[in-house]
Amino acid sequence: MATARAFIAEGARVLLAGVREPDLRAGAAELGERAAWKVTDVTDSAQVKAAVEAAAGQFGRLDVVVANAGIAGPTEPIADYPEDAFDQTLAVHVRGAFLLCKHAVPHLTAGGSIIITSSVVGLTAAPHIAGYSTAKHAQVGLMRTLAAELAPRAIRVNTIHPGPVDNEFQHRVEEAATGADRATARTIFDQMIPLGRHAAPDEIARAMVFLASDDSSFMTGATLPVDGGMSS
Repeated sequence: MATARAFIAEGARVLLAGVREPDLRAGAAELGERAAWKVTDVTDSAQVKAAVEAAAGQFGRLDVVVANAGIAGPTEPIADYPEDAFDQTLAVHVRGAFLLCKHAVPHLTAGGSIIITSSVVGLTAAPHIAGYSTAKHAQVGLMRTLAAELAPRAIRVNTIHPGPVDNEFQHRVEEAATGADRATARTIFDQMIPLGRHAAPDEIARAMVFLASDDSSFMTGATLPVDGGMSS
């Protein structure tokens, strides 16, 4: 939502896609008349295609595509890591990004931008997150392939790699990873970040706007860390 708000503020029209209808409806209502929404499971090709076609049909064209859907997956050592959870984590992050790009590329204008949300652990790694870290690294491979493939059309493709963000998703991850209460878990993670704090959602959103805009017109195939120094 922080990214959607930032795009709207720049004059964009935005279609929100995700699995939670009440959240989509409320988000689009907050954003106003330049926003639309569509319930979409990113692992389902037909649903992703329908969402892309809805956006292209309503707005007339696509200039920017953001693959942002994600789940945390479990936190378990490899010997205990559930196979079905590994498959699901890759399906949402990797298949989801693949399907969105597959169906969006035919509609993208020359000079368009694709942004895939990876993670700091798409550049580094940590114990017990085999599914999540593998998926986030795989997104980089997808991005680099598409950056080379789409360069002749002047379509840029990049990944963004946020560190810990002050949002509900991250707080749940931290509690699961540490077994501590929310405040203690946050402090533990703050100590891992060279800048000593979590990112505000708006800080990630501003980097998204940068990758979407002409300010990054000579960037493609890039991995952009916005992680407080964690990958340095």
